[in-house]
Amino acid sequence: MSKSKPLDRQEAIKRIDNYIAEHDDWRGETMARIRKIIHEVAPDVVEDWKYMGSPFWSHEGILGHGNIFKAKVKLTLHHGAHLPDPDKLFNASLKANQSRAIDIFEGEEIDEPALKALLRAATAYNETHAVKRSRGSRDI
Repeated sequence: MSKSKPLDRQEAIKRIDNYIAEHDDWRGETMARIRKIIHEVAPDVVEDWKYMGSPFWSHEGILGHGNIFKAKVKLTLHHGAHLPDPDKLFNASLKANQSRAIDIFEGEEIDEPALKALLRAATAYNETHAVKRSRGSRDI
């Protein structure tokens, strides 16, 4: 069994662009908005495409990943269980030991200030903890 080699950064960005474009409805718009917010909070974030087709974002380790489903868009923060969530954005994977997720359904608005605060906490967590990098992670 051969291992697939990691994509270069430009190929990963292109795949994420295509993934969003393939969903030309509220789901694609929502994922594009999440991506933009991530870049606003962490301008040096590294985008990757991993694990059978998911956009991943890293900053000193994995921040999280996004998925588009039939009825929702999911943002999973890798160390979400360790982050403060005073605005109660996390509404999925609440019993997981490490990650937490936000499921966004059609018609729901993203609480941008709360999401930015959560993403700032995630980047700070990675910067202050010895976060193990996933295989294939790279800083570019």
